Amino acid sequence: MSQLSFFSADLTPPRVEDLGGLLAGHGQISAGPDGARLSILLGQEWRAKALVREFRVRDVSAEVLPAAEALSGGLLDPAEDGTDGGVLLRSERSSALTELARAWTRGAVKSVPPGLSAGAGLLRCWTLAAGRHDDAGFLLGLDRHAPDTYEPLASVCARAGLAGALIGARGGGPALRIVGHRRHERLVELLGTPPPEAPAGAFPLPDH
Repeated sequence: MSQLSFFSADLTPPRVEDLGGLLAGHGQISAGPDGARLSILLGQEWRAKALVREFRVRDVSAEVLPAAEALSGGLLDPAEDGTDGGVLLRSERSSALTELARAWTRGAVKSVPPGLSAGAGLLRCWTLAAGRHDDAGFLLGLDRHAPDTYEPLASVCARAGLAGALIGARGGGPALRIVGHRRHERLVELLGTPPPEAPAGAFPLPDH
């Protein structure tokens, strides 16, 4: 068994800023007088269970609702993809998330914070929210409603040793595709141990 890196998500202290990984994907955040709320529609329930844990270790409560229930209750936009299945994960409205909302928005538009770094915690949350394998490598999903975030997020990953190729909807995206043994091992090193809910093969593992 390889030794864990000091930069692994297993060893780095959790920070609220790490939840920005959901916003690197297709998550949304809204701010109000009572604090901010972070939410994301997920196609697989295991992702929601794993992310609830990531919220909890950062002292933020979150709940999981069937997408159909969220839609009927007015908690989900009918235009969102996948409302016929999946789940809605949403945090409590919390002042702890206010700075995250401020960092990731410009007006009402999602924007990558200046100076963002792809730390282990952020990458883990991003992978849990929108990461998956394909035939060519590993995809970190992007928000189809926020194309201006693609290039900045690609640059953030490149600085972390995870240079990838941006792919569009025809290629299975929008997503950042990470390929190559060295980059794969770097990703594995940063992400840490797969969550127990993850199906076999869903989370990056060391090559053997």
